Amino acid sequence: MSTDRTALGVDVGGTFTDLVAWDGSRLRSGKTSSTIDQSEGVLGGASEVLEEGTTGRLLHGTTVATNALLERKGARTALVTTAGFTDVVEIGRQDRPALYDPMSDRPDPLAPRELRFGVAGRVDAYGLETEPLGNLSRLAEALQKSRPEAVAVSLLYSFASPAQERAVAESLSAVLEDVPISISAEVAAEFREYERTSTTLLNAYLQPSTGGYLRSLQTRVAHARLAGEVLVMRSSGGLMDIMAAAALPAAVLLSGPAGGVVASAELGRALGYGRLVSFDMGGTSTDVCRIEGGRPEVSYERAIDGYPCRMPAVAVHTVGAGGGSLAWIDPGGALRVGPQSAGAHPGPACYGRGGSEPTVTDADLVVGRLSPDTLLAGSLQLDAEASLRALTDTAGRLGIDLSAAALGVIDVVEAHMERAVRAVSVEEGADPRAAELVAFGGAGGMHATALARRLEMGGAVIPPFAGVFSALGLLLSPPRTDTVQGVLMTGGDHIDEVVAGVADQARGFMIAETGRPPDHVHSLLDVRYRGQSHETQVDYDPGDGWEVLADRFHRAHRVRNGFARPGDPIEVVAARAEATGEPAMTWSDLPEITPAGEAERGSRAVLTGNGPRDAHVWWRPGLAPGAEVVGPAIVEEPEATTYLGEGERAIVHPSGALEVAW
Repeated sequence: MSTDRTALGVDVGGTFTDLVAWDGSRLRSGKTSSTIDQSEGVLGGASEVLEEGTTGRLLHGTTVATNALLERKGARTALVTTAGFTDVVEIGRQDRPALYDPMSDRPDPLAPRELRFGVAGRVDAYGLETEPLGNLSRLAEALQKSRPEAVAVSLLYSFASPAQERAVAESLSAVLEDVPISISAEVAAEFREYERTSTTLLNAYLQPSTGGYLRSLQTRVAHARLAGEVLVMRSSGGLMDIMAAAALPAAVLLSGPAGGVVASAELGRALGYGRLVSFDMGGTSTDVCRIEGGRPEVSYERAIDGYPCRMPAVAVHTVGAGGGSLAWIDPGGALRVGPQSAGAHPGPACYGRGGSEPTVTDADLVVGRLSPDTLLAGSLQLDAEASLRALTDTAGRLGIDLSAAALGVIDVVEAHMERAVRAVSVEEGADPRAAELVAFGGAGGMHATALARRLEMGGAVIPPFAGVFSALGLLLSPPRTDTVQGVLMTGGDHIDEVVAGVADQARGFMIAETGRPPDHVHSLLDVRYRGQSHETQVDYDPGDGWEVLADRFHRAHRVRNGFARPGDPIEVVAARAEATGEPAMTWSDLPEITPAGEAERGSRAVLTGNGPRDAHVWWRPGLAPGAEVVGPAIVEEPEATTYLGEGERAIVHPSGALEVAW
């Protein structure tokens, strides 16, 4: 692990690549257009942000794994499983993606039927071999003829004893040169063969593309002498070694949104907020996540584009509603927005790169929230006339005037985002009215207050460095390892031993990746009522005992599900550990803000639902702590813009955050 404390956080989005550099005393930020090969944007942006041209650590949030899955550009993947279970990934669970849509179906398995192979051999739930492995040479020969680009091995009960899986992998690696092999005992050592197999398949499917990108980035960084160490953001909100990420791409499937969630949690702790909803509106999508007591909600079971994944991930809900989301008219004549996006190329009409269809950014420009003089990513001059042409065409087809069309696009996209916030709050038993909305991303501040008011939230917070907040979150994120072991316990005789073993494994992984022991290890248990088909994660420290665990579970179950059955027996089905180290910086390291430049920048007309209004324009870097901004107003900064409506007021916190109330 590098001893140089300088660091560069680089977060790659669908439209822009955000960068924040920390030299131990001050921050420098930048934004550039994302590139098809993400590493080009990473190195190009780094050269502009780093004064010395080098840094101790490069911290990377990437969408490479996500894009490869969504676009189905992964590897030709074979699956080896226990004989008789080769179709488990196709059978799945007896649930449907859309209950009342008979035409809706699950996505096709990542391993087609001709690439699924069964092998004899069994162990039981206690890890004891009940049937030896079959003829592995015959299996190897069949796979060699199939010429897969990656292989996933997932045998029954391998979470209890991985020996058979390792024997299969060893046999195959001898004949399948340079073909990556993923085994479920190392990817997701949990029970439920469908979810475990799906996660292992995801990992194998993504290994050649994601691993290839990360290895190439490592090589390019080393050749340019850009950084001594490269870490990649985990889906769970921590950093992992780039080579570990190349071997375990399923752990970075949601790498992109995690940085902003971590930064929001740190901001909430600094400002004393107990409940937050992070709201990251970028160019392509909007990501929201609930944060309770300074800890982001982490999910251990979720589906990504229809594929179950048992890797821990911040519980982000994503909708295709960003600044570049396209406005369109459906066959019934209704105005829609997203999920299709103009992306970075050609981008919204106002980018002047050939785009002609209207987007949310075009609507923001037409109503006056964005200035035609704004330079996006520091150099992109907006073309207001192109936005007017695009929205005029849409207005004509809708039979309404230009103002109504632009405001309609904004209203529709805000309705999408409202449903997203409800999904992580109301639908999970949390009242959004008791939470603050932390809004960031290039477009977040322009829609934050309207969204918070729709949900009757306590207020909105626009953090400092709002336009590159996810990149800042990488600097605030600790190195992290996540471990899990499937168990089945109905009493507490060996619970401390199991928890300690999983925690020791997490410590060992941390030392192997960083060369240093973790600062903290957090243990959890997956608990359920006996006979239930779902679990609840419960905190546990060695020595707490079964009765303390049961009491915590009953209370957690009541909060999440609305009821508890204290008289019913419980069982533990998995033990988890999260080991975390020291981040590149903490929130308290942020330098105090010092006003720079003239705060007042005149005024301009803004279209609202109540007609045109004159809005004062402010330059955010010029605002001193304690300054008050009353809406209608526009607060501009180098990488983002904030819009305050009538009756809204913002106070500048000493940290530089804008605390908005109404």
